[in-house]
Amino acid sequence: MEKYYGIAAIVIICILVLFMGTIKQKSGAVTVFVLRSFVGAIGICITNEILASQGISVAAGINPVTVLTIGTLGISGFALVYGILFYKLL
Repeated sequence: MEKYYGIAAIVIICILVLFMGTIKQKSGAVTVFVLRSFVGAIGICITNEILASQGISVAAGINPVTVLTIGTLGISGFALVYGILFYKLL
């Protein structure tokens, strides 16, 4: 009977270690997402100012859709947002 308790304890410890590793990886992904979103919002502000100073009437708004797009896709999401706006300009 003690043998089964030992096996159960080893299995529980292994599952706990795997669970901690998964949590650590997911927290890294959340951190990257938040940083991308923050930098993307700042990039939108700067790009809007640069375009306004050049007389180009294209401005992306900072809203949940653009922040989620940039946070998920990164630089390509930033290009996508402005690509859609320039497409509408045509």
